[in-house]
Amino acid sequence: MTIIYAHEPDLPSEAFRDILIASTLALRRPVDDLARLEKMLRNADIIITARHDGKLVGISRAITDLAFSCYLSDLAVDQGYQHQGIGKRLIEETHQSAGPQTTLYLVSAPAAEAYYPKIGMTHVASCWMLPRLQTS
Repeated sequence: MTIIYAHEPDLPSEAFRDILIASTLALRRPVDDLARLEKMLRNADIIITARHDGKLVGISRAITDLAFSCYLSDLAVDQGYQHQGIGKRLIEETHQSAGPQTTLYLVSAPAAEAYYPKIGMTHVASCWMLPRLQTS
């Protein structure tokens, strides 16, 4: 199976929604709000897609300064295409695009926590957050 990886900065929000749903990441993303998904896409610095025969099967969406840090805010792979190295490759492509001097960070979905050490990522316990002021 050949997977094509590409930068797709103009990916439509409907396609983004569909891959979030196909990957189960939709449980933690505003998939019922296309305007918000559109804003998420347009304000990302890096959008890398994985396609099989034209079908979108994976995406990474990141925010970066291209010099020091890169936050991979979405990593989604269609459930039917998982366990084939697509997620790992999307991370590699994202990190390469952000630049060799950047450190890549992500917040894992609970179900994926065991995945990241398997691909060489290091767990960092010192993360802090402020919750959203508005949920919708």
